[in-house]
Amino acid sequence: MEAQYPPSSATPPEYPVRYSVDYPDRDLNRLTSAFRIFTVIPIAIVAATVGAGSLSVTAGHQGTYGAAGAGGLLALGPLLMILFRRKYPRWWFDWNLELLRFSNRIGVYLALMDDRYPSTDERQAVALDFPYPDAKHGLNRWLPLVKWLLAIPHYILLAFLWIAAVVSVVIAWFAILFTGRYPRGLFDFVLGVFRWTNRVVGYAFILVTDEYPPFRLHP
Repeated sequence: MEAQYPPSSATPPEYPVRYSVDYPDRDLNRLTSAFRIFTVIPIAIVAATVGAGSLSVTAGHQGTYGAAGAGGLLALGPLLMILFRRKYPRWWFDWNLELLRFSNRIGVYLALMDDRYPSTDERQAVALDFPYPDAKHGLNRWLPLVKWLLAIPHYILLAFLWIAAVVSVVIAWFAILFTGRYPRGLFDFVLGVFRWTNRVVGYAFILVTDEYPPFRLHP
């Protein structure tokens, strides 16, 4: 009797941290692209005032909780809450999600992938999303203690990928100056590096999923 095997999937399952950037299928603004490293300064200053670091304390009928973070992201607070209370406060989740969206809009603008000035609240061309985790049933309470360590292979690969991404942006800068267009292959590569980075951040630092990030650039 011939063995039956389940049909293989043509595409890998979608990772919980979903990221995409709309390709600008049009002529980009050559002037602002030429001086992008300078035009980004005002919004970068705004981002620095928000994301330079944070410490918050919330008092409630169940006790007083603290949340500390580096770069504005709340990391230590959610770790402690998942570990001891098996909870992920919703407003901490919303803060991390919106701050990541904001910082990614700035990163995409600096990488010349969009010539619209980054908004502090509108999503524009950048789509970043991940589901609110069920900390009690969907997250392992002990795993946050070692996620940063388990992600070390990703840190090493991303260091090389970001070097390549910077080179790609420089090449794209010349292409935009001469043609007004961002080469699609370079765009997809830089997009993939952004996507990979956000997956690692979601897994190892803001702890929204226990699913280990895939080693791939595509969705």
